[in-house]
Amino acid sequence: MITAAFPPKEEIARLTARAFLEIGAVHFNAREPFTLASGLPSPTYIDCRKLISYPRIRSMLMDFMAVTVMRDAGFEAFDNVAGGETAGIPFAALVAERLALPMTYVRKKPKGYGRNARIEGAMTEGQRVLLVEDLTTDGGSKLSFVDAIRETGATCGWTSVIFYYGIFKETEARLAEHGVRLSYLCTWWDMLAEARAQGSFDAETLAGVEEFLNDPRGWQDARKG
Repeated sequence: MITAAFPPKEEIARLTARAFLEIGAVHFNAREPFTLASGLPSPTYIDCRKLISYPRIRSMLMDFMAVTVMRDAGFEAFDNVAGGETAGIPFAALVAERLALPMTYVRKKPKGYGRNARIEGAMTEGQRVLLVEDLTTDGGSKLSFVDAIRETGATCGWTSVIFYYGIFKETEARLAEHGVRLSYLCTWWDMLAEARAQGSFDAETLAGVEEFLNDPRGWQDARKG
């Protein structure tokens, strides 16, 4: 079914944040920071993959992704929806269903045997492909997927994510330099606002998170090692 309801962006952001908080997918800890994949410390961590286990939340957020993509990019802007291995695959399948489009997925690297493919499914030259992922921090991991899509002769000018950090100023410029625009549902700022409204964490923790969000690079530099 193609979703036709278009809630305001602010309401989408609030409800998305509320859903993450409700299922315990958001973790704040300024005293004992988490270590990100980059090796850098962070007082915030989000587990988007947990969403697939909650059907009502999963359905709502995929509806939100579909309408946000149509609002941001257009109603007839795409011919194919591609998920990035691995977290993007289930969300790409669900968004493709809502947009009534074919679905494919992109491997992080070639299989190493058989066709040695990075693209699985049917993607053809000239198709306009939407890349779907769970989240983006600085946008870097998306570029390899975009390049793999373009190597087929297809185009990829948009990526859609559920969660966008929204605190690294270079992210959207980095994507734009690669000819890619970003569509998303909510950011850490939305999450912080909803956590305060819900009383999900104590005031000291929320203040520590806000300090990080205002100057993430400075916060990380001060705590390296």
